[in-house]
Amino acid sequence: MTPVVSVITVCFNAASDLQKTIESVRNQSYNNIEYVIVDGGSQDGSREVIAASGDVVSKWVSRSDKGLYYAMNDGLDMASGEYVLFLNAGDVFFESSTLEKIFSLSPSDMDIYYGDTMICDSMGNNVGRRRIKLPVQLSAKSFRWGMSVCHQSVLIRRSICSHYDTSYRITADYDWVLSAIERAEPNKICNTGLFVSCFQQGGLSSRHIKKANLERFVIMKKHYGLVQSLWFNFLMVFRLLFTYCKLGRI
Repeated sequence: MTPVVSVITVCFNAASDLQKTIESVRNQSYNNIEYVIVDGGSQDGSREVIAASGDVVSKWVSRSDKGLYYAMNDGLDMASGEYVLFLNAGDVFFESSTLEKIFSLSPSDMDIYYGDTMICDSMGNNVGRRRIKLPVQLSAKSFRWGMSVCHQSVLIRRSICSHYDTSYRITADYDWVLSAIERAEPNKICNTGLFVSCFQQGGLSSRHIKKANLERFVIMKKHYGLVQSLWFNFLMVFRLLFTYCKLGRI
């Protein structure tokens, strides 16, 4: 039997973007989806969009919260599937058969399934793949270069998921995925060879680059120690600036 995947979306005053994400989940050919939406008490019609999507939304709540990662923890608490996947408002699956392909083409009973990410603009046009190259075999070492797999493109067994550390305000997803990788069995981390999601550019970390890099350094030091963190953080920032100058995006 195919496992239940809990797709979790957190949102706040993003009704039009949320509609795109709901449609993407609705259009998945995979039948075992539990869709959880955590809305931060929006006043822009988001709650009405969610309420009208009862055919696809399994659980939802709309209430004020302390911030993004508190809401994501609420989503984890509401989820009951074997695997969890986060799609923020505006993010979509790469294609309608994405989840079906993951579980039909990949080995079963993995701790983590991951794939590539396409960057898109607010109109849904593809801008290009992420600047950080997807590792052939994901491991904790892969994250020394930054978040080498986007959290929208990784399915993690719920039993090895921790809560997001809310002491990090911008890059808690980096710590969250890395912590899950450290808990996973090394031979149960599967590269699907697929594009999993389309990530809408302009996220929180891209709007606060300096703070994001400082916070990411603290997380790196926690996982890798001071010396490695200094070296790889320097290289990562240099590569980010080079990419921005060359492509006009991060």
